[in-house]
Amino acid sequence: MTTMPFPAREYLPVLRELTSAFAERLRTGDPAAPVPDCAGWTLADLGTHLGNVHRWAATVVTTGEVHPQDFEELPDAELVSWYAEGAQLLLGALEAADPEDRCWHFGGTEKTKAFWFRRQVHETAVHLADSGSAHVLDPAVAADGVDEVLGAMLPRVTRWHAVPQLPGPVTLRATDTGDVWTVHPGEPPALGPAADGAEVEGPARDLLLRLWKRTGPDPRVTGEAAKALLASPLTP
Repeated sequence: MTTMPFPAREYLPVLRELTSAFAERLRTGDPAAPVPDCAGWTLADLGTHLGNVHRWAATVVTTGEVHPQDFEELPDAELVSWYAEGAQLLLGALEAADPEDRCWHFGGTEKTKAFWFRRQVHETAVHLADSGSAHVLDPAVAADGVDEVLGAMLPRVTRWHAVPQLPGPVTLRATDTGDVWTVHPGEPPALGPAADGAEVEGPARDLLLRLWKRTGPDPRVTGEAAKALLASPLTP
């Protein structure tokens, strides 16, 4: 079983690994290649987006305050080096931060800088999968990403989407880590005690990608509530 969330600073080596893998994908991939799970985007668009996200998050972490988003800003240098520079800005901001300090963020958890250590790991992991990279995501990291969606995103889902209407509880099982989550109907739905009902079962990475509405191997799904959960947008 995975202890989630990880202590904030334990995310840093994971983030270094993921940002390095993304930079390598930008270096070796075709910038004009389409990104199937990000409609209309090319690999260069994806790199520009993630580089801007890293810079935005670094500013929020450094100041502790909300900061305007400009994810359309174009790189002022060659894309790979520009992306790597943004990743280093983010890593530097997180390394200098006290995870317990107060900080704005958009999730449904305590408003501290610890949120951003976790969030940028999973932001990068999902976009790395979008890029077509062959990088293998640690199952424990993927399970933590599932936990972030259900425990930090779902409580604030009404910021972005209508409340998912579930006819009953849904249990998600990560077959490779043994982690289990049960989502109960509500306004919005929320994690709660184990309960009989619909189920979604598969490796943690497959669960993570489905919760972020990405394609990939289909988990085993039983019950109408499980289908409703997977069909509902849950994340920004």
